[in-house]
Amino acid sequence: MRKKAASGSNTGNGPLFSKVFAPAKVNLTLHVTGQRADGYHLLDSLVVFADVGDRVAVRTAETLSLDVTGPMAQGVPSDASNLVWKAAALFDTPVAITLSKYLPAAAGIGGGSSDAAATLLAISDLTGQKRLPEGTVELGADVRVCLMRQAARMSGIGEIVDPVPDLPPLHAVLANPGVEVATPAVFGALTEKANKPMSKALPRWPGTRHLIDWLAAQRNDLEAPAIKTEPVISEVIASLGALSGARLARMSGSGATCFALFETREDAEAGAETLARDQPAWWITPATLS
Repeated sequence: MRKKAASGSNTGNGPLFSKVFAPAKVNLTLHVTGQRADGYHLLDSLVVFADVGDRVAVRTAETLSLDVTGPMAQGVPSDASNLVWKAAALFDTPVAITLSKYLPAAAGIGGGSSDAAATLLAISDLTGQKRLPEGTVELGADVRVCLMRQAARMSGIGEIVDPVPDLPPLHAVLANPGVEVATPAVFGALTEKANKPMSKALPRWPGTRHLIDWLAAQRNDLEAPAIKTEPVISEVIASLGALSGARLARMSGSGATCFALFETREDAEAGAETLARDQPAWWITPATLS
């Protein structure tokens, strides 16, 4: 489902290049279980990745540069403040980077972290450097799970990542109303910070319906404070939940992107078409999650 790095050259003497897909990260659950003395929150989250995302291409160059293109490029920085730039700067090899943005920014689906992870993978592929450089931890808690690029349980402050094998396929509609949600503001609005985690051992789900039923009994503890910050999120969740065939509607991460889960890809695609007609200004896409 997710694209692997593709490397080669344009001509026999042309610059080497590498391309990597940067999938959207979706938090199916997000339990806030505590807060450390240094202010970092402890989480317990079941994370999956979508077959929609950004694209990162790198090629050898004399100096480091970043060009941001694509339908969601507006407002995305192309300087050293971008995580993609910071990831590339960890390597000794300067590269020219093209970041094609298809995911909304500050949207709760790990776009920046996934882009940074894809950049690390692309430059590693380009240079043949199998060991990632020091400093990747400073890029952010989500980068570790985005490097794994498969269903995983993420806990601690994001540094503990355990793969979740054999997850039944999930089909979804992702929707974002076009508002950026600042993660610190959402955590600041969270009143209860010591909530129950998921069960110590995750169940083995025999099929998609069983997984969705189990997810319905879990939570995203950031959903309520995010709605206080941006009330339109409640409208997105309600609209997703009202789609024909939708089994569960919830917010991902700290918002504002939300998702509805379906048992079939066909139902998800039909739901996306319906919602796009009703809400033409929203970012909406069907997706398969794994």
